[in-house]
Amino acid sequence: MVKGTPSFGKRMGKTVHIRCRRCGRRSYHVRKKRCAACGYGASTRIRRYSWQTKDISRRRLI
Repeated sequence: MVKGTPSFGKRMGKTVHIRCRRCGRRSYHVRKKRCAACGYGASTRIRRYSWQTKDISRRRLI
């Protein structure tokens, strides 16, 4: 009934995310068939939110 460090060793070895075809990042979920970074598999548009970029760089773009 241990929830700490020894339990975390059992989590390794299971492939959850693989490399995405569209963005190239290791965030394509194998079972969900969806990329966590760009949204490939679920949507044709690239997943992007305003909160991803910092406020300073957002002001410079305008």
